[in-house]
Amino acid sequence: MEIIPAIDLIDGKCVRLTQGDYSKKTIYNENPVEVALQFADAGVKRLHLVDLDGAKAGKVINQKVLERIASATDLQIDFGGGIKTDSDIQSVFNAGASIATVGSIAVKDKELFLRWLAKFGPEKILLGADVKDEKIAIDGWLEKTELSVFDFIKQYAEAGVRRIFCTDISKDGALEGPSIELYKKIIGNNPKIQFIASGGVSERSDLDKLEAIGCYGVIIGKALYEGRILMSDLKAMLR
Repeated sequence: MEIIPAIDLIDGKCVRLTQGDYSKKTIYNENPVEVALQFADAGVKRLHLVDLDGAKAGKVINQKVLERIASATDLQIDFGGGIKTDSDIQSVFNAGASIATVGSIAVKDKELFLRWLAKFGPEKILLGADVKDEKIAIDGWLEKTELSVFDFIKQYAEAGVRRIFCTDISKDGALEGPSIELYKKIIGNNPKIQFIASGGVSERSDLDKLEAIGCYGVIIGKALYEGRILMSDLKAMLR
């Protein structure tokens, strides 16, 4: 199972929100490049970089941070938040992202999303399914839709999407453990996808549970920043 640390960006700083609430923000480091270098030193190969300003504004805001991290490390970066147009996604790749993380646009403009999938290929697109009460939420989690997460993932898996991550917003940043049953159901319904779990990881045992149900990868955020999972743990897991 791939271990993927997350760096969430607001005002160019490394932050974490609790349950997607922008008013519940904790700044962990003023310099996200420094954090990325620490992850790289631990042996991490992949980074989940989220432009929270961009997700809220509907346009990419923290592209310069992406450029700096891509220049300073060899990390494979998946970048998301505010990717809405052809020029957005191209600029993100030009700035050094290996993978574009797309969520809201797949809800709002299926035709555009499928065009990106065809143009760049399924290895370059990570579909984000952010969930609240089993319904998809979009635009930085600020808007909840009536779209079932199961229907959403199924339709795009059938359309050729291979990489999908799912965040249960109620769990994110809460350090209460991941949504094992939700993820188990998604994986069971879509056995061919590379499913990445996100949200709620609080300790090493959570990773074992996610691996046991067949997760391809796991995104870890607050547990790292709060010292629940240590850099030394990462080094041991990544050997």
